[in-house]
Amino acid sequence: MTVHTTRMLIIGSGPAGLTAAIYGARAGMQPIVVQGLQPGGQLTITTDVENYPGFRDVIQGPWLMQEMQAQAEHVGTRMLWDTITSVDLSSHPFRAFGDSGDVYEGDTVVIATGAQAKWLGVPGEQELGGKGVSACATCDGFFYRGKKVVVIGGGNTAVEEALYLTNHSQDVTLIHRRNTLRAEKILQDRLEANPHVSTLWHKKVERFLHDEATGALRALLLTDMITGEQSEFDAQGAFVAIGHAPATELFKGQLQLDDSGYIVVEPGTPKTAIPGVFACGDVMDHTYRQAVTAAGTGCMAALDAERFLAEREFEAVKLAAAAG
Repeated sequence: MTVHTTRMLIIGSGPAGLTAAIYGARAGMQPIVVQGLQPGGQLTITTDVENYPGFRDVIQGPWLMQEMQAQAEHVGTRMLWDTITSVDLSSHPFRAFGDSGDVYEGDTVVIATGAQAKWLGVPGEQELGGKGVSACATCDGFFYRGKKVVVIGGGNTAVEEALYLTNHSQDVTLIHRRNTLRAEKILQDRLEANPHVSTLWHKKVERFLHDEATGALRALLLTDMITGEQSEFDAQGAFVAIGHAPATELFKGQLQLDDSGYIVVEPGTPKTAIPGVFACGDVMDHTYRQAVTAAGTGCMAALDAERFLAEREFEAVKLAAAAG
């Protein structure tokens, strides 16, 4: 067993964690990033990225994360391959325990474990990822300009995605397995008022079907929840919008989580209820969920961690002076 100590321990290596690492390293905090099961986060499974500032052309998600990691390492970050299995945030220094058996101690902790989109788990879904099936209209809607698209779900996320897609398509269909939506009334009103969105009720998606020639999505196989009848629904783009699952299992019982499992932070900051513990990126953001917003909150977490340590060290100097 090896004990790794640092002034800033970062759990997670997506845009939030790596941005925190860059700012933390530049501040001389010699951060350690424990990369987790998916180094680089969700962008490593995202091919075309067209909305990250600074790039006129489409870039590749894995390439962007490689560049972020290289920058973090260049300024002094230690990247360690391990998965955290438990944490102890009850005393200082904070401790995290890796699957490798190693222990990580941090004067501050930045939680950047992210969130994963929930999927239907039906045939064709994963195979057609990036070829017509997506879980983020804001990320990928641009690629379906003028095409026929569907959104699957019935909550706020589904309605918001359907409305957003009307910026790119005049043929958007919301597919829901029930006959009422769970979305807020104001969103339902906006949906009903939009002439470019129609709704299919009582329909369950059984399979995503591909075009033999192109390999891309061509249709969805649907089952009517009342009659049991099956039918195909043609579409070139399908957006699964049944929610996200934040990776917060590690922190249950130690940090406050909201009803959806996201870490609760002080509004407008990455500060959790435990001084010195910060949360950034999708693990605390159930609204925007973009790489650029994750990076922004990672920057905020590093700056707040630096201030926390500076204030703590100043108080220690004052106490030592008073004692002497």
